[in-house]
Amino acid sequence: MKKLITLSISLFTTVLFAQETYLQCGNIVDVQTGKILTEKTIVISGNSIKSIENGYKSGGSKDLVVDLKNKTVMPGFIDMHVHIESESNPGAYIQKFTLNEADVAFNSTIYAKKTLMAGFTTVRDLGGSGVNISLRNAINKGTIVGPRIFTAGKAIGTTGGHADPTNGMKKELMGDPGPKEGVVNSVDDARKAVRQRYKDGADVIKITATGGVLSVAKSGQNPQFTLEEIKGITETAKDYNFLTAAHAHGDEGIKRAILGGINTIEHGTLMSEETMDMMVEHHTYLVPTITAGKEAAENGNKPGYYPEVVAKKAREIGPKIQAMFAKAYKKGVPIAFGTDAGVYPHGENAREFVYMVEAGMPVMEAIKSATITNATLLGMGDNLGQLKEGFLADIIAVEGNPKDDVSTLKNVSFVMKEGQIFKGE
Repeated sequence: MKKLITLSISLFTTVLFAQETYLQCGNIVDVQTGKILTEKTIVISGNSIKSIENGYKSGGSKDLVVDLKNKTVMPGFIDMHVHIESESNPGAYIQKFTLNEADVAFNSTIYAKKTLMAGFTTVRDLGGSGVNISLRNAINKGTIVGPRIFTAGKAIGTTGGHADPTNGMKKELMGDPGPKEGVVNSVDDARKAVRQRYKDGADVIKITATGGVLSVAKSGQNPQFTLEEIKGITETAKDYNFLTAAHAHGDEGIKRAILGGINTIEHGTLMSEETMDMMVEHHTYLVPTITAGKEAAENGNKPGYYPEVVAKKAREIGPKIQAMFAKAYKKGVPIAFGTDAGVYPHGENAREFVYMVEAGMPVMEAIKSATITNATLLGMGDNLGQLKEGFLADIIAVEGNPKDDVSTLKNVSFVMKEGQIFKGE
């Protein structure tokens, strides 16, 4: 009897695994060419795309057929800059003293699900407490629902810098955090901090090359690393196969990050045209985060939303990102899609597409930046970012044609990640 039960379970598992899914697609976005293909069927086997057929196919009686004939289908989006553990709110500066790690963890599961349901099947998390590493692991195991996460764990800053977790605290609480906590003050510290991120289980490295808007510190733009420290980070990161990102608003800090070998510049708000030329020369990517800039500026005008030292910076820096992006795009600076979700509500990531198009980037280029470009940067260009045979089945759909109306990307009605449907019939 025991053998019979085992055999039955084995057969049942095989039948489930053998089932294929047929997505009958009215329109498909070919993100490589920017063309819209019509009347295609995507055949999903397991977690990947088996084939893309002409016309509408149905498979066998045991296969699942999904009618997307009235929708536009494309690869799942990739956001290269989120903070999945938290979300901006008027009480955020108090919550770091009141929320336990478990509270942060439970909240992060909500933000993760919202992100996936918005069509973002992959994200790069650029800094939190370390809960983001456990969140990534739980999603990978299927324990909770969320996007595929590449995380920096805790970002790396300097004493008093944007990523110093003790900024704004009274002296008794400040202490002297070091490389383990992501605070460095020398080349040796910088190397140790990268190695600690590796030990912690991070996927990428994020530094705060300049002051920031939301930290409780006076400057939002001053350079906060020496060039030698940045090189210590990037050289060590290369040894461990880490992609590197630098938060940077001020021009001098951006220059040092580029010369130091950083892969992506986050925000880039006050970047000069000379520095834009440097980014083109060094093939350094800009992750613009226009949405976060607009949201921070709006919240900076709400009495009591931020501490005044933060509100002042938000009003000054936030409104400038979109205009900078427009110049950078025209200059030919490489662009990677990223939004800084968490500064604004999670799940609204697609607002960035609208702002990018407003600034002069064609819709299909914006979509490409959130698919092929980001997949390639993450080292997943052969698995993600396109609808192709053999690629992971990360597939989303919207009701309209984004070429006609980019805002349709804010209303994703179908989400599949690795062959599993999370949203839609």
